[in-house]
Amino acid sequence: MRLTNGFDASASALTAQRLRMDVISSNIANAETTRGKVVNGEFQPYARKMVVMAPVKGSFADMLDQKLEGGSSRSNGVKVTKIMEDRTPPKLVYNPTHPDADADGYVKMPNVDVLKEMVDMISATRSYEANVTALNSTKSMFMKALEIGK
Repeated sequence: MRLTNGFDASASALTAQRLRMDVISSNIANAETTRGKVVNGEFQPYARKMVVMAPVKGSFADMLDQKLEGGSSRSNGVKVTKIMEDRTPPKLVYNPTHPDADADGYVKMPNVDVLKEMVDMISATRSYEANVTALNSTKSMFMKALEIGK
């Protein structure tokens, strides 16, 4: 076991949560964007994006095999595997004066729920703060260990 495993785990989690906060911010900023992309010559509204994370390690069996063979684990933590679009259909809002309204007066609005995004933002912020605390605790333990040697 390496001494820096705690730092590695916290650092990867901080990076992943920061990216998650950036994606959530983008979702909130585009909550009213009716022209997010062009598909077949027609404008489509912005589609909500979500961050998918996975552990850096493989399965338990892979880790056990690696340990049994005498290998040491390189790092711990999480990684962002992809940023995917939410497949929820866009919301239809009646607004006949909007430039993107269809013949019936309905506008396709993004599938972004600002309330849900704010809850996700609070969750990501709390996760980020928890990882900062873990990082500081690891640093404190190293400092105490160095003081023992004095």
